[in-house]
Amino acid sequence: MSTLNYPEVGATRQEQLPAGYNHLHHRALIGRGRASFESAGQAVTTWRLHRESGVRVRSDAERAEPGVAVECAIGVGPLRVAAPCEVVWTAYAHDRIGFAYGTTGRHPECGEESFVVELAEDGAVWFTVTAFSRASRWHSRLAGPCVPVIQHWYARRLGRTLRRIAG
Repeated sequence: MSTLNYPEVGATRQEQLPAGYNHLHHRALIGRGRASFESAGQAVTTWRLHRESGVRVRSDAERAEPGVAVECAIGVGPLRVAAPCEVVWTAYAHDRIGFAYGTTGRHPECGEESFVVELAEDGAVWFTVTAFSRASRWHSRLAGPCVPVIQHWYARRLGRTLRRIAG
């Protein structure tokens, strides 16, 4: 049974993100060619990208599929922040691989984030992070304007990490 804490499930597939949230769209060139694309796609959908970017990941599956529970955490001890999510959609296509997860009730935010690798016709491999979110806990509301800054920083970090993996 889903425990998602926002109504716009799947909205990261749309060009227009829902109003009332902070929006994030980050796109990075990470490589060229089919081998780079496949390596990046596998890293994204098996949680390797998140782990190699410094996030602790627990999941009830080795690969992203709709309905899979995943928890990302950063920090240590009492300063550890856990972010439980559920995969809401996946893409396993010839030129597009990725997934989106949505926040669940215990997440400090509510919203959705997608991680997609695309192989362009010219052979360029692009990585895109798209998200909409807003605070759902007192401590995330307290962090206020810092949260979008941290989210943008993390999206750039993911791009750099994936470029290394796909290289």
